[in-house]
Amino acid sequence: MDLIGKALTMSDLVAYQDGSVVSKTLIDKTIGTVTLFSFDAGQGLSEHTAPYDAFVQVVDGEAEVTIEGSPQTVGAGQMIIMPANKPHALKAVKPFKMLLVMIRA
Repeated sequence: MDLIGKALTMSDLVAYQDGSVVSKTLIDKTIGTVTLFSFDAGQGLSEHTAPYDAFVQVVDGEAEVTIEGSPQTVGAGQMIIMPANKPHALKAVKPFKMLLVMIRA
């Protein structure tokens, strides 16, 4: 589906799947990416680091985001920035969708 120049509902662009994490890349450029994710309840991303700050906008549902061992709950309409080179992880408290923006600079 061509997304450029169209008004779309973000949460409709990626569906939930039982027991899974689903991702859809919306923009993929050398300077950064924009990716939409859906996580079924209990699913997540294990602790890792990234060389760039990561901006997360929660579109639907609720997740626990842990940054350097400190967990926080974030829900629909909220955002969090995961700092570069700091360990972080995500886990769906209930099914949730998020927009991840990474700018490589």
